[in-house]
Amino acid sequence: MIDLYTWSTPNGRKISILLEELNVQYKVIPINIGNNEQFQKEFTKISPSNKIPAIFDHETQTSIFESGAIMLYLAEKYNEFLPKKSYWMTMEWFMFQLTQVGPILGQAHQFLFYHPGQGEFVEKKYIDYAKRIYQTLNDHLRNNEYLGIEYSVADIATWPWIARFERHRIIISDYVDVFRWYKLIRQRPAVIKGYNAVGKKEAIPI
Repeated sequence: MIDLYTWSTPNGRKISILLEELNVQYKVIPINIGNNEQFQKEFTKISPSNKIPAIFDHETQTSIFESGAIMLYLAEKYNEFLPKKSYWMTMEWFMFQLTQVGPILGQAHQFLFYHPGQGEFVEKKYIDYAKRIYQTLNDHLRNNEYLGIEYSVADIATWPWIARFERHRIIISDYVDVFRWYKLIRQRPAVIKGYNAVGKKEAIPI
């Protein structure tokens, strides 16, 4: 049994989707970051950075924080979604999510969606950043069905961020190959189920 401490954010959804894909039994423990529940002492013991998601694996008595570490732990434990033939391509795009897609689009959420109107320079900066990320993904996906040779942790990690394209002020259909990839993954039963594992139920865009 895996305890999943999470909330309805892209990083949180990465883990619930992966657990659904792995068909692993897990228990959701909501951590409402809107109410600052991530700063509770009990959660800090599991996640010293006070960030969601985090997990506790009862089978191994192991707690893991940071979404990238959690995904690698689960993928390695269950030997899925880390394809050997395209391991390094998978790792490249997995790391691209951790270092570019998440941090930059996360900032775009703040300045383009939650706190707009902070200045023309700031908004243009993050719109341009978002466009560059989408174009990078689009160029790669033009010749690849998935971010790796096959469906992997790279796709699972990246997809929930792209599902917020409206917050990035992106017209996703302008990026034809990202849009094709997005719709392909959107229809997976595990993605549909894992998307709303916690918090208020939301319709998956498009």
